[in-house]
Amino acid sequence: MKKWNMIIDVAKCHDCNNCFLACKDEFVDNDWPPYSLAQPWHGHRWMDIMRKERGQYPKVDVAYRPTPCMHCDTAPCIKAAKDGAVYKRDDGIVIIDPKKAQGQKDLIDSCPYGAIWWNAENAVPQKCTFCVHLLEEGWDKPRCAHSCPTGALEMVCLEDREMEKMREERGLEILMPGLKTNPRVYYLNLYRYERCFIAGNVALRDKDECAEGAKVVLRRGNKILNTVETNNYGDFKLDNLEENSGKYGLHITYPGREGKELSVEVKESTNIGTIFL
Repeated sequence: MKKWNMIIDVAKCHDCNNCFLACKDEFVDNDWPPYSLAQPWHGHRWMDIMRKERGQYPKVDVAYRPTPCMHCDTAPCIKAAKDGAVYKRDDGIVIIDPKKAQGQKDLIDSCPYGAIWWNAENAVPQKCTFCVHLLEEGWDKPRCAHSCPTGALEMVCLEDREMEKMREERGLEILMPGLKTNPRVYYLNLYRYERCFIAGNVALRDKDECAEGAKVVLRRGNKILNTVETNNYGDFKLDNLEENSGKYGLHITYPGREGKELSVEVKESTNIGTIFL
């Protein structure tokens, strides 16, 4: 059977919050039985956009990671719920039954992704439903994906073997794979949020100008990990490195100049400053 999956491209999210507002528009003051009661005006972020700044001035970037319910195949909330208050549909969507879940506030702590919220007025836990009521009416995506201007949110309905093939072909990742919850929300360019970079600038000392087109090679031991060229400002960035991953070697060359070797220890995203040739 085909099942619903969401693909989120971290590199395309600009933190416009259209997805968050569309969710509010759909669920605030609106009950959608039997799947959800109205979302409160304040406090809930069923599509929660997480923000992370990397680097040091002036080599700084910011990544945004939209984070809804993961609709896990091995969902901790289902295991924690009493009386079948949380269940997974055949199409892969996880639903909190708004009647059976009354009073089960401990379900909030069962989610390792922080995707369940407490509705104090109705004494019920709530979360993203993938707008299942709209999907049942024939929509091909929930309101959040429908409202995204950059295409950062993508919805696909595929059989498991097809989804696994897409995951391999596109290099899709999941959050916290060690949890083994088997989520149905996948990410592209997750390194922009979870990993770090080495950045810097190359300049020609005697000419006092930027070294455009300088070759920067990243090595670990004798293994070449990445190669980039500096832009017209002499800037470079070597991304997708693990935090606290130790020492790397940089080899920098430029036509007509003596090359330079540096050792850089990576704990977090690092600006190594200007390298003069």
